[in-house]
Amino acid sequence: MLIAVAMFSMMDTAMKVLSAHYPAMQVTALRALCSLPLLCAYMAYRGAFARILHVRWSMHLFRGALGIGMLTMFAFGLRNLSLAEAYSIFFIAPSLIAALSVFVLKEKVGRAQWAAIVVGMIGVLVVLRPEGTGFLSIGGLSILGAAACYAVSAIASRVLSRTDNSESMMFWYLLIMAGGGLAMAAGVWVPVRQEDWLVLVGLALSGFFGQLAITEAFSKGKASTVASFEYSALAWGVAIDWLLWHTLPDGYTVLGALIIVASGIYLVRHEAVHAEAEHP
Repeated sequence: MLIAVAMFSMMDTAMKVLSAHYPAMQVTALRALCSLPLLCAYMAYRGAFARILHVRWSMHLFRGALGIGMLTMFAFGLRNLSLAEAYSIFFIAPSLIAALSVFVLKEKVGRAQWAAIVVGMIGVLVVLRPEGTGFLSIGGLSILGAAACYAVSAIASRVLSRTDNSESMMFWYLLIMAGGGLAMAAGVWVPVRQEDWLVLVGLALSGFFGQLAITEAFSKGKASTVASFEYSALAWGVAIDWLLWHTLPDGYTVLGALIIVASGIYLVRHEAVHAEAEHP
């Protein structure tokens, strides 16, 4: 999981570099297009194309649309925020997933979990500067929108996984994002600069190996333990911000991030304990 988080941090760094020169929708299309060849090669090696058409099309289209919204808003937010700030806000996603699971999956959430969700929301408000200087920041709200899309997509993935295999889910997710991103970015497409091809290679490799690592982590490790390491992304964000852009998070970002991470870890741990109690 630590390797996966490191890879995804490299991927996000590449997206931030690209977002400074290209429209956010184009960055979304480039992200998906770069990863498709590697995924196709991996699926061909595993012989996973045999069942690629036997899927629930409506759910795949829904997830693809959410993926386009998530990546586009995340890329747009990265243009205005540091990685540490973006990660701090995006960490609200586990709380949103827990809240949505009540209404969509009919799961039970106790008072303590609702309290953790509310605490996480308060942490987001702290990062967004409640005194007014950053509360209506377009970058902050974009990352918050990306987290919301991610949360809804995660719930949709749980539903979809009941009938479709993981390879099909990954393939159609990337393909729909690539096609939709290309179509929507066609009118504002900027020719890719020669110096950015190396960044695109890094984007493809980090995204692909990050996905393999996170799949391996959850297949071999205890979910509650593995998921907790996702918050190591904040350390990567701070380090990369300092090395590349010579910026450090301010007090609001650090305080808000600590609140959000604490609430998220509690929710992850509580879900694991609840699952063990139901399946001794």
